[in-house]
Amino acid sequence: MAGGITDTGEPYSPYVGLVYMFNLIVGTGALTMPKAFAAAGWVVSLALICFLAFMSFMTTTFVIEAMAAANAQLRWKRREQEEINSSDSSSDYSDDEVTVRGRSEPVETRPILSVQRAASVDHFDIVERVEMGQMASMFFNKVGVNMFYICIIVYLYGDLAIYAAAVPISLMEVACGNHSCSAGSVKYNDTDSCWGPVRRKDAYRVFLSVFTLLLGPFTFFNAQKTKYLQILTSLMRWIAFTMMIILALIRISKGHGEGRPPVAQISGIPNLFGVCVYSFMCQHSLPSLVTPISNKRRISALVLMDYMLILGFYSLLSFTAIFCFDSSMIRAMYTLSFSDNCDVLDVPFLRYFLALFPVFTISTNFPIIAVTLRNNWKTLFHRDGGTYPWVVDRVVFPLITLVPPIIVAFCTHDLEALVGITGAYAGTGIQYIIPAFLVFFSRRHLEPVFGRDTVNKHRSPFRHSFWVWFVVIWAVFCLMFVTANIILTETEKV
Repeated sequence: MAGGITDTGEPYSPYVGLVYMFNLIVGTGALTMPKAFAAAGWVVSLALICFLAFMSFMTTTFVIEAMAAANAQLRWKRREQEEINSSDSSSDYSDDEVTVRGRSEPVETRPILSVQRAASVDHFDIVERVEMGQMASMFFNKVGVNMFYICIIVYLYGDLAIYAAAVPISLMEVACGNHSCSAGSVKYNDTDSCWGPVRRKDAYRVFLSVFTLLLGPFTFFNAQKTKYLQILTSLMRWIAFTMMIILALIRISKGHGEGRPPVAQISGIPNLFGVCVYSFMCQHSLPSLVTPISNKRRISALVLMDYMLILGFYSLLSFTAIFCFDSSMIRAMYTLSFSDNCDVLDVPFLRYFLALFPVFTISTNFPIIAVTLRNNWKTLFHRDGGTYPWVVDRVVFPLITLVPPIIVAFCTHDLEALVGITGAYAGTGIQYIIPAFLVFFSRRHLEPVFGRDTVNKHRSPFRHSFWVWFVVIWAVFCLMFVTANIILTETEKV
């Protein structure tokens, strides 16, 4: 995210890339989706998640097109620099050529005849990994670049707050919950006792403090996730999700399902929107995922296949949940719905595994996201040629990265609200607005160089400008709708 070109990484096949994208998208947001489905109604939820999957796929193709355009511009600038160096080293060029070279007109806005001479070179091959921050610097003005970094920073703050709350909640439920197989219908309050005089919310804050002390220091260093840790967490994720789906299906097939979800409930739509946007988020990581793919000829078809698989997976997970459990018994962290209900799962070890599943998977991601956020802060305030004092670099930036999300997690552990707000606001910017403007301005930047007839082989299937403005208008409408709903809800409480 720092905005530079980094190593592409080891190449892999398109189908391996499909798996990586699936694993990236299916994460914490999926665990909050069943509760959001139950609150909004099954018909509304199905319609909205299908539409949002389509919108996310569209903006994913926008980002891929912008990546190809960024590669073309970098390749073209490199060729221009080589021609300039070659001309400077030669003494047999005309005064006319000097005059042309001496123009103040930007290089990327001057059509060059060598475009035709180099027709055999495909400028739009995605061979260099260009992160979204780099693309923003190439295609946006200074204000646009700053807005991009502010948006990604707010999103990462929300991510860290969600993670910081999810782990202590799971630990609190394991430590304070009643696992005697009679707690399926018991609901706890934060003020209920956990250990004698220690209340549940006090236990939550104790676990949050331990979480901060153990994982917070990684923010001050460059933590890297190992290959084997990725494999382990991915394996745990698939075991947990598959187990929850199968257990819910077994209970429903036996006629023991308690869920009677409503068809539609308007009050649940804003939060469902935020959860779904958050759950389809991958646009900010596409350069890392797509660039190493060895054969990108059918990349749009593979991405479409991925989105269809993810949509089916989310629908299966959520529908089995809302028909298996009564709506009031579906927890914000769905894994906890199994931890104290022996009617669904009567094996103690497996109940504890599901309850603690978020602890292991989320804890491994927290340092990586924290370091990413810290680096984005550094990039936002960086000035060319400047360096930061040691205290600012090693202390101030890590502290402004770590402290705000921990404070938010101390104040609230309402995961449903945290995911909904993060997805509805910062998520809308990253998933809709930024990709739309990236593809719009990348087209405007490259047209003077390559001409209107040049075809970007990775251009989006939604190539008409109508789709760009449709995404922007949809994003603005969603932001207004969610904001109005929050204001009205708070007004009713007063």
